Amino acid sequence: MKKVIMIAVAALIALAGCKAPKSNEEILADFQADMQAVMDEYREAAELVDADEALTEEQKDAKFETLQEAAIGKLVAAGRKVLAKNASNVEVAPEVVSNIYVYMDDDELEKMLAPLSAEVKATETVSYILDNLQTKKATAVGSKFVDFTVDHVAGVDKDGNPIYEKKSLSDFVGKGKVMLVDFWSPWCPPCKAEIPNIKAIWEKYHGDDFDVLSVAVWEESRKMDWHNTIDTAAFYGIKWQQLNNGHREPASLYGIEGIPHMILFDKDGTILKRGDDLRGSKTEKAVAEVLGR
Repeated sequence: MKKVIMIAVAALIALAGCKAPKSNEEILADFQADMQAVMDEYREAAELVDADEALTEEQKDAKFETLQEAAIGKLVAAGRKVLAKNASNVEVAPEVVSNIYVYMDDDELEKMLAPLSAEVKATETVSYILDNLQTKKATAVGSKFVDFTVDHVAGVDKDGNPIYEKKSLSDFVGKGKVMLVDFWSPWCPPCKAEIPNIKAIWEKYHGDDFDVLSVAVWEESRKMDWHNTIDTAAFYGIKWQQLNNGHREPASLYGIEGIPHMILFDKDGTILKRGDDLRGSKTEKAVAEVLGR
C-alpha cells in the first residue's frame, strides 16, 4: 500500500514538472496585470493623500513624489523579472522594454538591455531605444552642442506665403552667452505650462551673458504647422528668440523623447544641464547658479 502511495505522489510531481509553459500572450497578459495593479495601488494611495485636509500642498506634493517613486520602482521591478526569463524572446522582451524604459535613467536602462539577445536588440523597438541611448550619450552633460539647421518661417509675403530663412542652433549657441534652449510644440500642454517659468527667467536674467531660445519640434505630429507655433508663441507672450518649423531633426539629434525638454548651454556651447534637471523651479536655480547670481 505504501508503495502505491509513493508511486502516486511521484506521478503527481512528474505531472507538475510537465506543466505546459505559458504562451507569449499569457506572459504579457500577466505582466500587464501586474502593471495595472501597481497603477491602481498608486492611484488609490494618491487619492487618499489628496483628500487629507490636514496636509499642506507642499506636504501633499512630497507624498505624491514618494508614492510615484515607489510605483516606478515596482513597475521596473516587474519588467526586470519578466526580462530575466525572456531575454531572447523577440515577442515578449521588446514589449516589456517599451513599457518600462521611460521610467529608467540612461545608465540603468543600458545595464538592463545589455543581457538581451542579439535578436531582441535587432527588433525595431529595442534598436530604436539603443540608438537613442547612444545619441543621448553624444549629447550628455559635458559635451559640446550638436548643430542643426531648420527652415525657420520669419514671416509671410503679401500673398500670405511663408518667408523661409535658414537658421541654425549655432547662430545662437556658442556665441559667448549662456543659453537656455527650450524644445517645445504648440500642441503640448506641459510645454505651455512651462512658458511662464521660462518667461520669468528671461525677464530676470536676459542680457549680455544670458538668453533664451525656443525651438518648435514635432508640429506635424499633431497636424499643426508654423502657423500654430507663431500664434501660440504670441498668445503666451514669447518675446525671446525662436526657431519654428523644426520638425523632427532637432529632437532626434539630442535624443529627446518627450517635450518640453530644456538644455542649458554654457558660453562656449558646452551642455551644462538638460532634461529633468530643468523643470519648474529647478530651471531658475540652475540659471542663477551658472550666472553666479
